[in-house]
Amino acid sequence: MTASEQKKAQSAMMILAEKQFEKKTKGRLVYQGDGTREWLSQEDAASPKASQEAITTTCVIDAHEGRDVMTMDIMMMDVSNAFIQTYMPEAKEGEDRFYMKITGMMVQISIDMAPEYREYVVLENGKRVVYVRVLCAICGMLQSSLLFYNQFQSDLEAKKFVFNPYDQCVSNKVVNEKQQTIRFHVDDLMSSHMDPKVNDKFAEWLNMRYGSIQARKIVRGKIHRYLGMTLDFSVKGKLKIRMDDYVKNMLEDFPVKFNKDSKQETPAGKDLLEAGKGKLLSAEYRQIFHTTVARGLYVSKRARLDIHPTITILASRV
Repeated sequence: MTASEQKKAQSAMMILAEKQFEKKTKGRLVYQGDGTREWLSQEDAASPKASQEAITTTCVIDAHEGRDVMTMDIMMMDVSNAFIQTYMPEAKEGEDRFYMKITGMMVQISIDMAPEYREYVVLENGKRVVYVRVLCAICGMLQSSLLFYNQFQSDLEAKKFVFNPYDQCVSNKVVNEKQQTIRFHVDDLMSSHMDPKVNDKFAEWLNMRYGSIQARKIVRGKIHRYLGMTLDFSVKGKLKIRMDDYVKNMLEDFPVKFNKDSKQETPAGKDLLEAGKGKLLSAEYRQIFHTTVARGLYVSKRARLDIHPTITILASRV
C-alpha cells in the first residue's frame, strides 16, 4: 500500500436498520464513500435507475395483460449480495487501488472471525486499525451501483434481452411468443410474463448467477412490495399502489398531533392559497416543514397523486 493509497483509504461503517416488512434488525458493514467524491468523477459513479414512470407503466401492463409477476425476497428479488460478487476493475498504471480502514470494535470482531488478521493490526493515534484492499464492490462505494449495473446489463444482453431506448433499467425479451419484462432499480428487480414457468427459469438463472452466497427466496402472488410501494394486482386488470406504512410513519414522526375526531374534506386547507400573515417559523419548525413536504412529495409521485397539487404549493414555500 502506497502513502497515497493509505491517505485515500475510507473508513468502514456498521449500519443497523430495522427492516419494515421483516420485523427484524439487520446489520451491514459498508464503505464510507463520501470522501471519494474529491477524485471520483460523476461519470464513474452515477448508475442508471428505473424511472417511476417506467415502473408504473410496466406494472399497469402487467395488470392489464394478467401476467405472472415474480418477486424474490422482500425487496423484489433483492440481490443483496450482488455488489460483493461484482469485482472491482484492475487499477491502471499510475492509479491508486481502493483500501478500506477498519477501526474500533469492528477490529476485534474481524479478528474473532478471522484470527489471521491479527498480524495486520496497526496503531494510529493509539487506536487499532486494519487496512484491507477492496477487491469487490461494497455497499457505500459511490461506484458500486454502476459496476453492478454494467455487469447485470451484460448478463441480460447475453440472454438476448433488449434494453428499452428510453429507460436503461427496463429490458424485454420475447419468450414463447409473449413478452417478458425485467425492471431493476440498482439491485431491486421484478420480472413478469404470461407463463409462470418463464419466471421460474429466470429465477433459477438468477440464483445460479448471483445466489452463490445466499439463495434468493421466490415470492409469488398478487401483492408485492417494491421501492417502498405495495403493488396490488388482486383485482383482475387493475393495479393498486399503496404506501400505508410510509404515510403512517410520516404521521407518527410529525411532532404536531391532531385530535382523532378532526377530519379534513380535502388535503388542502381553505386558506392554502392565501398569503401567510403569521410569524415566520422557527429554525426547528422550518426543518420539520421541509422534511414533511419532501416526504409528501415522494408519496405524491407514487401512491397519492390526489395530494400532488397541494404538495406542489407547499413545496413553493419551503
